[in-house]
Amino acid sequence: MILRKAFFDEVPIIWGILQEAIEQRKQDGSAQWQNGYPNEEVVLDDIKNGYAYVLIANNEVIAYAAIIFEIEPAYTSIIGKWLSNGDYLVIHRVATANKVKGKGVATHLFQLIEDLCSTQNVSSIKVDTNFDNVPMLKIMDKLGYTYCGEVYFNGSARRAYEKVISAN
Repeated sequence: MILRKAFFDEVPIIWGILQEAIEQRKQDGSAQWQNGYPNEEVVLDDIKNGYAYVLIANNEVIAYAAIIFEIEPAYTSIIGKWLSNGDYLVIHRVATANKVKGKGVATHLFQLIEDLCSTQNVSSIKVDTNFDNVPMLKIMDKLGYTYCGEVYFNGSARRAYEKVISAN
């Protein structure tokens, strides 16, 4: 599997994967992603800003994530404490195609993001998720992310995690 930046012509595929994830969150009884976010415009902005990454297997897009090498404003007001204060990357809008769910694709995606972090000499990864996003919570636990506290987006509390990465 290969992690690379997304192209504009992949927006329909990415949006399809995100729609599957939005529907899954709805079926799980979650309010996460049920208010029109994310949407195609967000994906377009991610690509324009250089945040959009896709995971490719057999020449097919099977997962998406926004990987941001910038300060996340919401993370400056954590209720809790981050593990580190140095450079970090942020992961948002993670989604895998339904046809690969349960096959470890999201875990592999995170491992590749960790590799990217290391090669870019960035010392940690910060990520947040909804309190009821069980698949993401399991990935955080499995890959050794540390629960650091809560951050707020649009008035909603989210669980905040960090993993310190050794740079190459």
